[in-house]
Parts: sequence; C-alpha cells; structure tokens
Amino acid sequence: MLALRPNCECCDKDLPSHSVEAMICTYECTFCRTCVEEVLSNVCPNCGGGFCSRPIRPQIARRPGVGLEFQPPSGQRVLSTFSREEMQEFAQSIKGIVAEAR
Repeated sequence: MLALRPNCECCDKDLPSHSVEAMICTYECTFCRTCVEEVLSNVCPNCGGGFCSRPIRPQIARRPGVGLEFQPPSGQRVLSTFSREEMQEFAQSIKGIVAEAR
C-alpha cells in the first residue's frame, strides 16, 4: 500500500493525500509536479526511473475498511539526501534515455 508521503523531497512543498500535484516513482519517491518537470526532467534522482501521478486514496470508505479513515497517509516528511543541484545534474545526465530503457 502506498505510504502517501506528505511532502516533495526536493522543495518540501506540502503534498496532502488528495494532492493532484504529487508524483511518485516506482520506489514511491515523492516530488511535486513542478520539481519533476522543471528540476528533474522526469528523472527520479534516487533511482533514475520516471514518474507518474500519485493516486488519490478515497476519503470516504465506500467499501468496508477501505479509505483514508482506515489507511491514513504517512506523516513522516522525507527530504532527499542530494542537493537540488545534484538532483538536477543527475537528471540532466540521463534524461535523454526514455524512462522504460533506463
């Protein structure tokens, strides 16, 4: 189950569970759409993979035991160990390779 991390690992922008700005990679690294597009060129600085929109977890349990009430988002903020410049440099070095071939 997705942790639904609460912030962008690059700029620390709040990304609540209902945010359409949240983007994730296959390892659930979480970044805002602005950082993904303008800083990272759709390259995860941690694994080198691409990003997709993070799904929205239903706020209301429309099925028993399913929804935010039962599976709340993570409250643990995560920031990358890499600087913005290091992230951008890494992304620039491999952005020419399509995500499915990285």
